Amino acid sequence: MEPLGVFLTSLGGVVLLVLLSGIRVVREYERGVIFRLGRLVGTRGPGLFYVIPIIEQMVKVELRIITLDIPQQEVITRDNVTIRVNAVLYFKVYEPNDAVVQIQNFLQATSQIAQTTMRAVIGQAELDEVLAERDRINNTLQRIIDDHTDPWGIKVTAVEIKDVELPENMRRAIARQAEAERERRAKVIAAEGEYQASQRLSDAADIIGAHPPALQLRFLQTIIEISTEKASTVLFPIPLELFEIMKGLVGGATPQTPEAE
Repeated sequence: MEPLGVFLTSLGGVVLLVLLSGIRVVREYERGVIFRLGRLVGTRGPGLFYVIPIIEQMVKVELRIITLDIPQQEVITRDNVTIRVNAVLYFKVYEPNDAVVQIQNFLQATSQIAQTTMRAVIGQAELDEVLAERDRINNTLQRIIDDHTDPWGIKVTAVEIKDVELPENMRRAIARQAEAERERRAKVIAAEGEYQASQRLSDAADIIGAHPPALQLRFLQTIIEISTEKASTVLFPIPLELFEIMKGLVGGATPQTPEAE
């Protein structure tokens, strides 16, 4: 009887271990996809539940947002410039059953579709668009990738281009272009300032011409301003009209002597 008792005890222990092995705990951000004899049953969790050993199998799927780095891709833009671009992709699983049943490895599949889509989208854009319109390109990438991954139960939340690496000759060309643009803006601003100043001077001349005493007042104000400087030389301009008046007085006005009575 003793060997039989040992056997039954051992068998009971094995059965107990098998029954206890069916206990599963799934966290709040996870779901367990259950297969019963190879057929999809559904999802369970979060929390504590039981999976029938041998008969049922569980595949755990995470529902949190996953950050996926898109490796650097060499792309030829529409204007025939070779650049290297890398990006980051944010997505999450919203349908665990499809993520397990519809695709073999949704992480690898999402990475591959993101790489091919980025090469295709950037290849249709010019270099200036890639550098200046990243938001539009990011939105286009997100929409296209999300359309491809939606049957897999995956939702793409965002795509962001991280870095655009340019060839050295293109960097020098862009630097020269930026410098020329800054010089153009400086010249335009200086010309606009000269134009506005000339307009103001013209207006001031019209006002002073209409009011001659204003010129004398401005002259006195200028003398006051330059007199504050030490060791300054003051030049007094004399109007040409004054010389004409003095010439007329000297040449035309002769003194008359009284006639003798």
